[in-house]
Order: sequence, then structure tokens, then C-alpha cells
Amino acid sequence: MKEILYIEVPSPDVDAVKQWLQQSFTPEVGEKVISHSGIRLTVKQTTHQPSSIPESQSDDELSFFVWSVQRTTYLKVFRWTTRPILHENRVLEHFVQAIRSRFPHTYPEPPAIDLTQQSIFEALSDRYPLTTKYFQRMPNGESDLTRVYWWEQRWRDGVRNPKQPKQVVFWGDQQTQTYASPTYDLIYIGGALGVIHAATMARLGYRVLLIERLPFGRMNREWNISRSEFQSVIDLGLFTAAEFEGLIAREYVDGFHKFFDGNNPPQAKAAVLHTPTVLNVGLDAEKLLRLCGQKLKEAGGEIWDETEFVRADINAKQVVVQTQHLPTGEQRDIRGRLLIDAMGTASPIAWQLNGGRAFDSVCPTVGAVISSGFEPGVWDACYGDVLNSHGDTSRGRQLIWELFPAEGEELTFYLFHYHQPHPDNPGSLLELYEDFFTILPEYRRCDMDKLVWKKPTFGYIPGHFSVSNTDRQVAVDRLIALGDAASLQSPLVFTGFGSLVRNLPRLTALLDTALKHDLLTAKHLNQIRAYQSNVSVTWLFSKGMMVPTGRHIPPARINTLLNVFFGLLAKEQTDIAEQFIKDRVGWFTFNRLAIATAWRIPTLLIWIWTFIHPRDFLRWLGSYRDFTMTALLSAIVGGWSPNVLRRLQPWLEPRFPGLWLWLLAQSYVLTDGVGAPQPIRTKAVRTERATMAIGENHPTLAESE
Repeated sequence: MKEILYIEVPSPDVDAVKQWLQQSFTPEVGEKVISHSGIRLTVKQTTHQPSSIPESQSDDELSFFVWSVQRTTYLKVFRWTTRPILHENRVLEHFVQAIRSRFPHTYPEPPAIDLTQQSIFEALSDRYPLTTKYFQRMPNGESDLTRVYWWEQRWRDGVRNPKQPKQVVFWGDQQTQTYASPTYDLIYIGGALGVIHAATMARLGYRVLLIERLPFGRMNREWNISRSEFQSVIDLGLFTAAEFEGLIAREYVDGFHKFFDGNNPPQAKAAVLHTPTVLNVGLDAEKLLRLCGQKLKEAGGEIWDETEFVRADINAKQVVVQTQHLPTGEQRDIRGRLLIDAMGTASPIAWQLNGGRAFDSVCPTVGAVISSGFEPGVWDACYGDVLNSHGDTSRGRQLIWELFPAEGEELTFYLFHYHQPHPDNPGSLLELYEDFFTILPEYRRCDMDKLVWKKPTFGYIPGHFSVSNTDRQVAVDRLIALGDAASLQSPLVFTGFGSLVRNLPRLTALLDTALKHDLLTAKHLNQIRAYQSNVSVTWLFSKGMMVPTGRHIPPARINTLLNVFFGLLAKEQTDIAEQFIKDRVGWFTFNRLAIATAWRIPTLLIWIWTFIHPRDFLRWLGSYRDFTMTALLSAIVGGWSPNVLRRLQPWLEPRFPGLWLWLLAQSYVLTDGVGAPQPIRTKAVRTERATMAIGENHPTLAESE
């Protein structure tokens, strides 16, 4: 018996597929016989058969059968004989054309709803029955599901209208006559990642205002990191070591990476990759936010929550931000020296500044924190499941799981996929949630009705395919993007939180320098970014994990790619695998792994080539050239240039502040930008501002050396 066809039928209704196969499908040749899971197709041979073969075996048979997993349908065809049968290719081509015509890719979207007439549960229950069922069992399920719906609608609008993004930032000089001096140095819009950076800057003595649309401290994601990475925040002085220990919900012994390989060729089956210190510290995200908020207020900062950003007016002297307090509808205008966009993927500012090209890819992500309800033995709380797939592509997406134990019996689950946004298929959180609640028992054995739900976890995690350090606009005069709004983080496993923590010393030092010398034009602010050339070059890898909208690919292809690469990492020393996953991989290691992967599966490049446009490949060549040149310069001067600059700082910075900012930014490009971060030389210590007026020069970071 030999497998001759394996395809995905992008429909969750396996019974409808089976019914069509058994009742409606008419083969061009052969006799169809209905079987339990599909059909058998008998094709009579017209060639002469040896007399020793019984007449009953002179007919060759194809067996078609279907099954369902991951809320989609799969189909295989087996041939009973070892040799091809007559008209085999013609039979299969006709069949594939017929079934894809009957079951094409569809991309459902949420209905338009009016929440003044019905609840969010009533509005969505017909389309998403399991999602509404289990959100109703969560403590804040109604508001959280409304948030999911709102976020998806806003994301869809941005993807479908990329050339006409809503204008929320305006420029002009008229505001100079209307308003007095700025009240704040920094105004942050967005209170998740924003509060971490805001608290750091407030402790330097800057007057900071944080604006958050939700009640402050609410999070729809949990955060994981390693001790070595969070150490940078401790070294900056934002947290003490004891405070960090108090934020840890769970620390794991090991983390696993394993992808389904049941349909992979032998050379693409892989062992489990162990990464003991990758994302092995589970943090209490809401506790972290509350502590940051406390530190922000202690340093003189303010927090306005339940307040929505409306627009920003920028002139040569200041930025005027218009907001609306949601509970009362009151409009409040505030003035600041610099506006920081930390609103994440849904940021209207990010869409406007980049002409609609805010992101090249996205990871729609859903999940939940489950307090209890799993049977003993389902999962050991000492371990995390960093990346896992339990099936092949599902309705044009390679679904990937993450599982992180937290405090007590709590387990945090994520389900996501890599996606290239398309107007017909922007990427749906609600569809993915329906998948999540359907297939969670397939991934980890459980009775869904026994689970105790604590809260949902969801969001859109963006990615930008950068060619160089300057090809994306993250700032204009008196405005800069931070975190997911800047879309500069890793395309593999880290979100904006990981990128922000790793780059917090870099961002803090550069922004402090710009504020101290009032270098707040686009020219200067665009140098303050968390770009890494060694991360940028890996976007071709993430591109190979996306199924283009409307395309059909062999279902096991992406799992094959993942197993080959992670199988090679599993054979490396632990530190090599962790360098790659933590965005610390160097030029030689990157090239060695890429060549080894291509050698293992020579068709890999052909597979990826079928996914990408030649224009994208040329862009990637630009990324690789930038990485190569930066790595070369780093090897030559990266080891000694930061120390030389620090010695020149007392003379150079006061005389040529713009040049100093540029040189400081370039020193980070040659170190942090290639995965070799500089030692932290500064502590974010609050300085006394009692005698200083807003707008005057600001204190620099206190040297800790």
C-alpha cells in the first residue's frame, strides 16, 4: 500500500466533506464504492495480466478516506499496489480540482453588531458558539469578549484601508499661540509596555503622564522571560532583585519545542529541543504593571486610565494631545514635549505614520489562563511548552501552541499562527478563539466543562520585514513609537515585551540624551529604536511559516521546515539554540545553521521561493547585506568603540549634542544590534527637579561605574 495524495480540505465540517465524497463526487474513470470513512475507487486494467494473478486482483483500487483534527478536514488517497495504476494522475487531478472547487478557502468575518440592542454574547453566539459559551464563564468575560471584537474590527479596518489610514496626528504652528509651556516632558499613550518605560524615565526626573484606555493594570497577555534578560531591568534600578522575585509566578526546569512530524519524511523527523533558560520565568503581568504604576507615581508621574486618545497636534514647541475620559465623556487636552505611542498593533498613529504599511506580518494570538480543572498528569508544572504543534496546516494556517504554568495550578495557553495580512484575510481573533475552545482537548487532555477560567489572553503581534536600520519610520517631530507599535521585535517567539526588556537600557540612554538636549525632531528621534540586524535577517524563516491567502500547500510542509531546523538546534549545544531563540545569534552561527538546513532539505529554498514575491527576496538580500556589513563593522570596532565614546562624552556631548546622539546610537547598532549587548553603564535613578523648569536641560543618567 502506498500513499499517493495528502491534502487539507479547509472545512471544519468533516461530515459535509464525507457526504460530498460519497454521494456527489463523480470520478472520470473507475467504479466508486462507499466505505466507512470515504470511498474506494476500482479502476479496471486493460493491459494483459499474468495468468498467475487471480481475476479478482486484476483490478487496481484507490482508497480515499477523510478525518478531522484541529477543526479542519484532511484527506489521503492510498494505492493498494506498488505500481501506478492506469490513469492515476488524471484521476487525482480531476479529484483535487473537484474537491477544491466544492470546498474553497473561506475567510469568515465577524458580523456587524449593535451592543445597545443586545449583549456581545447574544450578538456572537450563532457564529462563535464555543467562544461565547466559555467567555461567559470568565470573571470579566463580557468586557473581554467586547475587547476581542473591538480589536479585530480595528485591525481589519487598518488592513483593508492601508492607503487611507485615519489621520490622528496633525502639524501646524497655530497651537503655539493657544497653549502655554508644556506641562509634561513625556506623554505615553498605552499602559502595558508603556508603563515600564514610563516608570524608568520618571525615575530620571522627567515629568511623565501615562494614558491608558482600559482600567490600569488589566492585561490580556501573560509575560515570560529568562532571569538573564530581566537582569537588565534590575541593573537599571527600576526593580530590585527582591521585587523581581515577588513578580515570579513560576520558574521552570525546562522548556520544550516539538512539532508534529507524523506525516513528515524520515529526514524531517526531529527530537524534542530542550531550552532550560528560554521563557522559563513566568511573571505575574498584572502585578508587574501595578508595581510599575506605583513606581511611576512615586517618581512624580501621573496615570489617566479609562481615557482614550483622540488626536495629537504637533508644532515646533510642543505636542498637544486630545483625549476623552470614557466613563464621563469629558474631553481633556494636555501638553508635552514628546509623545510616545505605546498603543501596540491597533495604534492609529503607527498606521498613519507608515502610510498604511505598518506591518508586513502578524501573529494573531489567543488563549487563556486556566485556574484549575485538569486531571493529574496532564502537565508537570516544572516544565513549559515553548513551541508545539499537534497537527499540520489547518484552514491555511500552521497553528502553534505555547503552554506556561503559573502560580498554583494555573496554566497559561496560547494558540497562534504566522500570517501575512491580506484584505480578504486580515487574520481573525474570533475564528482562532473558536479553534482554541474546540481543539484544546486535542492538545492537552481535558474536560472543557470542568475547567475554571481565570481570564483570556489575546492580541495581534506584528512583524516588520526591515532591510536596514532606517527603512521604517518610528518617529516624527516630537513623536516616537515604542514596543509593538514600532513593530521591530523578533519574528519567532518574543513579543514586544521581550524586545522592550532586552533593549530598555539602549532606549533609555538614547531618549534621555535626546530630551536633555531637546533633540526632538524626526531626524534625531528616528535613531532611537530597538532594531537588530541579526533579527531582521530571520524574517525569511517566518515567511516560510505563512500560507499565502487563497493558496493550497502540502499540509505537512511547514511542520517539515520547523522539524528540520529545530532538529538541527537540538543537536547543537544548548547555548547555540538559546542564542538563536533569544535573538542573540551571530553572523557565523546564522550562516552555519542556514546552510545545514538547506543541505538537510534541498527543496527548502524552492518551498520558500513559492511563498514569496521576487521583490520580497530582493528585500531579504538587502537585509542580509546589512547584517553582514554590520557584523563585519562590529567585529572590527564593536569591542572597543563604546569605551572610547564614553571617554569622549564629557568633551563631545556638551559641544556637539546631535553628533553625540548619532555616535551613541551607532555604538548600539554595532553591539546590541547584532545580538551582543553592551554592559549596562547606567542606573535609572530619580534626580531632583525642584529647581528645574520644564523645557530646560535635563539631568543625564547617573553613571554607576
